[in-house]
Amino acid sequence: MTDRLERLKKLVRTFPNRPGVYLMHDSDGEIIYVGKAKSLKKRVSSYFRHASGYASSRLRKLVASIEDISTIRTETEAEALIVESRLIKKIMPFFNVDLKMNERYPYVYVTDDDFPRLEVTLRKGEGLHIGPYVSAGELRRVLRLIERYFPLRTCRHDFSKVHLTRPCLRHSLGKCLAPCVGLCSKGEYGDVLDDVVLLLRGQTLEVTDRLRKRMDRRAREMRFEEAARLRDTLRALWRFSRQKVSATLSADLDEDTWQVLCDLQEIVGLPTVPWRIDGFDISHSSGHETYGVVVVFEQGLPNPSLYRRFGIREVQGIDDFRSMKETVTRRYRKCLEGEAPLPQLILIDGGPEQLRFASEALSELGLSIPVMSLAKREELVFTLDSEEPIELERNDPALRLLQRVRDESHRYAITTHRGKRQERLRRSALEEIPGIGKRRAAALLARFGSVQQIARLGESALMEVPGIGESHARNILRHLGGIDDEKQS
Repeated sequence: MTDRLERLKKLVRTFPNRPGVYLMHDSDGEIIYVGKAKSLKKRVSSYFRHASGYASSRLRKLVASIEDISTIRTETEAEALIVESRLIKKIMPFFNVDLKMNERYPYVYVTDDDFPRLEVTLRKGEGLHIGPYVSAGELRRVLRLIERYFPLRTCRHDFSKVHLTRPCLRHSLGKCLAPCVGLCSKGEYGDVLDDVVLLLRGQTLEVTDRLRKRMDRRAREMRFEEAARLRDTLRALWRFSRQKVSATLSADLDEDTWQVLCDLQEIVGLPTVPWRIDGFDISHSSGHETYGVVVVFEQGLPNPSLYRRFGIREVQGIDDFRSMKETVTRRYRKCLEGEAPLPQLILIDGGPEQLRFASEALSELGLSIPVMSLAKREELVFTLDSEEPIELERNDPALRLLQRVRDESHRYAITTHRGKRQERLRRSALEEIPGIGKRRAAALLARFGSVQQIARLGESALMEVPGIGESHARNILRHLGGIDDEKQS
């Protein structure tokens, strides 16, 4: 008992102080409880502070049954609530009594304040509640759009009791109207809130019409900065509406993807649904300029904002295996430092040797994330649990998902390598010119865009760049072929 608790406490100390969902497993590997947290480390550690002193027999039994804990990192607490709800209804864990016994989808609650806020809640009580939302991706998208373009407050200050003298950083970033210090009236704030309510109810056309009229009015009043912000908001709404999504849905649009993830979990024996998948690949040019990349798929879809690339430092020559190990090591070292969430599955582009080196990197970091590889030609899936690969039908949706992750990592690796190589060639062509170092080369490229454009210019144009004198300009054009020595004599 003591050894088990100490092992679990040690595991929890590695969890991030970030939002997410935690899944508790029993001795058979079954998920017995799913919960959400604003801070995974703080919330999960609270279970083990008084493991034998809980007044609730249900909690005592839960803690006594835990053998392992896995986590799913999310960007926000609201996203964690949605993921928690989805997982509970799908897995039906034994100890999740509340959400298991009834359909509880999240609502967006507009608080009853002079300057209202938005809150995500599972309970529909008094006041304005919009929903329910049955698509996790849908609610997340609309909340991110609101957070970026509709500057409502997120603080919980009671303005009748708290008197502030200066606005917070969110106001400086254009994400809050700062009613806390009187920088907007109730009417101005109410206009934005009305836009948000219409958007949450799926009435996008009404929102765009209101914004367009407001933008035209600001332009006539010569308040051009505010008009520009409204223009950017209209463009964002147009892109949002092009996705053909509605704020409040009656059916779950992600059901097919969810089933594929569940099938993948069963096929390769994963401990939990692979909500987040990281895909790795390596690219180089005859052993030079080697780069390792990772792409991230969330709920079966790519999230380019989480992609990362690594210039290989420790490996010389052609060695894809050790380059893969270095990439995996550096990626998850950053994850352990809190820079990114850990995935539920890692996919390596390659065969069993690439898989072995990636596994070594995880072991040295003390991580036990499921990892597999997908070989290109035969499309065989290699795992650490079996010497024999898994061969799936070519039209299997689970295989197609793995192929999308693998192909996206390969694409990103190739474009990263090609872009970095072209950048180096552009810079080196200038940096090799006598008297032109990295600083002057960077200034020239920043001003004119490319070496080809610079070669077409005259001396006077080049001399407009700070630090470029007449002799520098002549050297540049001579080196790039823009002029020759006979014309200078």
